[in-house]
Amino acid sequence: MALFRVVAEERHFGRAAERLGMAQPPLSQRIRRLEHELGARLFDRNSRGVRLTVAGSVLLAESAPLLDRADRVRAMVTRADRGELGELRVGVPPDVPGEVLATIVRTFAEHNPAVRLDLRELTTGEQLRLLADRALDVGLLQQPAQLTGLVVGPGVTEPVGVLVPRDAPLAGADELDLADLAGHDLVLFPRDTAPGRYDETLDACRGNGFRPGRVVHARSPEFVVGLVLAQHGVALVPAGAVRREPRVVWRRLTGNPISWRTSFVWPAQPHPAAASLCWLAAGILRDDGTGDLVVPPGTPTPWDVVHGRAD
Repeated sequence: MALFRVVAEERHFGRAAERLGMAQPPLSQRIRRLEHELGARLFDRNSRGVRLTVAGSVLLAESAPLLDRADRVRAMVTRADRGELGELRVGVPPDVPGEVLATIVRTFAEHNPAVRLDLRELTTGEQLRLLADRALDVGLLQQPAQLTGLVVGPGVTEPVGVLVPRDAPLAGADELDLADLAGHDLVLFPRDTAPGRYDETLDACRGNGFRPGRVVHARSPEFVVGLVLAQHGVALVPAGAVRREPRVVWRRLTGNPISWRTSFVWPAQPHPAAASLCWLAAGILRDDGTGDLVVPPGTPTPWDVVHGRAD
């Protein structure tokens, strides 16, 4: 149809072929094929050029909106293939602060206004199952975790310290050894939230002289603070996990024996907007001041994903 319009505008096959950047014989063949498909002669041909027939004039008048719509459809398909339209399903762990999530959503929307973020609060285990079923496009996983078939993207690593009541004897020190916590119970996230991180944390405690009398589980930061204030134990958390609570203090562990890494991951055949979201969100998590950006070697960039080089 587009070739027909150029011939109709130029009234000459040679000039139309030059304008289209193609040879004249293939252009003539394409026009004759179109005439055959429509069952109507579109041009009267002579040695000086061509003239539209009545049928050709009708087609020329009706083709403009059809071509405009085809261009719009083609552009929308291209944008969808690049991840610029539709929905991006993202899993995040329960301990990500609400203001950080709001910043991620707002910033992503500024860069990708036609893509809706579907954020879901999920544990690492839940995210892995949904990623395997392709029911999730991106996961923010608490490491270590089994990542078979997944691409590991950027993330953050955070040193873990001790959360204690402000009036507790332990609060008097600027730094604490894990051994200083001996005799205390420990407030920690449930194991099913992130089994690998849970086991590594307890192994580090035991290896550094702290064997909790018991482990009390809490999922949300608010519940962690409540248990600490109720003297149900000390908590091991990153510095940014508890905010604006004057009755507790966070103390660094000497030598940083425990650090927690959280990484964005996506399937080997990714949503086109996955890498873009992950790099943007990892930068926000880093700038939030709670950890350092971690980029594994060979991590795909948004450019790699869009151009098919994410494997």
